[in-house]
Amino acid sequence: MSTRLVLLGLLKEKPLHGYEIKHIIESHMGDWTNIAFGSIYFALRKLTEENLVEEVSSEQRGNRPSRRVYCITEEGRNEFMVLLEELWAVPVRDYFPLDVGLFFMNQLPREKRISLIAGRIEGLRQTLKHLEEHRESTLANPLVPPVSDAIFSHTLYHLRAELAWLEGVEKSILEGQY
Repeated sequence: MSTRLVLLGLLKEKPLHGYEIKHIIESHMGDWTNIAFGSIYFALRKLTEENLVEEVSSEQRGNRPSRRVYCITEEGRNEFMVLLEELWAVPVRDYFPLDVGLFFMNQLPREKRISLIAGRIEGLRQTLKHLEEHRESTLANPLVPPVSDAIFSHTLYHLRAELAWLEGVEKSILEGQY
């Protein structure tokens, strides 16, 4: 996920400070993005250096550190559109770190393989349950755009496919094929 695309897209809506961006990402995008808080400020500095965003004001409340408010520039709007179109136009193949573990799986004792895959399956089931429950509460929020339903569906579809695949690998391990 391009942090640049997310930040430019959010700033395209309205000027924001870093904490507001963090809050939007956590409350509306947290189930399907993994943008770290620290990377927001790094990216904002980089985007400012590239004249894609600019600092428009600085706010300070009480003894708290000042907050820089950023807005997107015309050049930033153009970059946002380029990034968005590239995201849709260029198919990307995902590589899965677990496949490396699968390749070397026979280095582990059989009992350990069974235990590890069972633990991963259980963790995935818990993740699915959490997302299914969180989906309902998130979509009930009027500030969350309707397209979020498609985003949740996309994530859930992939997780369910991963679960089915893992259960098949587990079966093969139990049957002695792996």
